Amino acid sequence: MVEGRPHDEKVDLWCLGVLCYELLAGSPPFESPSHAETYRRITKVDLHFPPCIPEGARDLISRLLRHSPAQRLPLRAVLQHPWLRANSRRVLPPTYTPPPPPEP
Repeated sequence: MVEGRPHDEKVDLWCLGVLCYELLAGSPPFESPSHAETYRRITKVDLHFPPCIPEGARDLISRLLRHSPAQRLPLRAVLQHPWLRANSRRVLPPTYTPPPPPEP
């Protein structure tokens, strides 16, 4: 989007990578002192991870923040990513199955 090129739904995968990074690091992945430097870092995908981000999360984010939309991890693969599967239960409540209705 920064480059002014047309985009499709794969831009949402990029946004997901940015949001994951921000939630884990507490700041945007490409933030720089100037707008020009921020745009440069985005277009070059100049991505640096702070030590607080686990290796599995780095892998997931790196697969989402790819310059070429065709190379971004598809959503189905995101949901099956080992880091997400290993950590999602700590955030999401267990699934609830209601009991069957009583017999009349």
